[in-house]
Amino acid sequence: MTSERERVALVTGATSGIGFAITRALAERGHPVFICARDAEAVRDTVKQFQGDGLDVEGEACDVRSREDIRAFVGSAVRRFGPVAILVNNAGRSGGGATSGLADDLWLDVIDTNLNSVFFMTREVLTAGGLAGRPGGRVVNIASTAGKQGVVLGAPYSASKHGVVGFTKALGNELAPTGVTVNAVCPGYVETPMAQRVRQGYAEVLGTTEEAVLEKFQAKIPLGRYSTPEEVAGLVCYLVTDTAASVTAQAINVCGGLGNF
Repeated sequence: MTSERERVALVTGATSGIGFAITRALAERGHPVFICARDAEAVRDTVKQFQGDGLDVEGEACDVRSREDIRAFVGSAVRRFGPVAILVNNAGRSGGGATSGLADDLWLDVIDTNLNSVFFMTREVLTAGGLAGRPGGRVVNIASTAGKQGVVLGAPYSASKHGVVGFTKALGNELAPTGVTVNAVCPGYVETPMAQRVRQGYAEVLGTTEEAVLEKFQAKIPLGRYSTPEEVAGLVCYLVTDTAASVTAQAINVCGGLGNF
């Protein structure tokens, strides 16, 4: 019988930021982890880094917007480690601007990357990955506090993350009788490479500096600082345990008090 610590995990968007921290935290707890990102070289380097630390991590390139890539990725994971017990849908992108000027391609790419990929990856893991009907199976979707409230100049991002939260709640209730739980983790401001790009984008649109944007954002957070990727990973690691078996269809914030909802 597979122990709680040995269950196979898949993590998307795992070569930096939150995905990297989640991969390390799961692997350090004894889970074999199969990872992906779009950049094949980044995946190879990340796998090599984890393996150098003695962690059981493998992976390959996968564009989560592509159903063909998703099928290949899940197939490779099963061949390498066996049936999947944990799926963490973390891959995502930022994107926004004044709504009246948004390009079609930007809107569609944000929705494809942040929302459609969660559905396609989850469906593939439930079927070909062997997760459907697996007691103790876990799906964790990395959403955002922007999935619970509107973000100014961030309509595509907010819309995509609201969709992730809705999908999570619907699927969580659907799968609950089988013992598979589905939850969303909703980070607020987390210090990652993507967060830096977001600040740069706001600075450009607002005609100010990135430092001024950082001060403005930090002032909103009761804790007074950005969360860390490791703090987000900590909640993910709890949600995949047996102790969290009665937690499902929830969207839980990690945001330093930014969101009281």
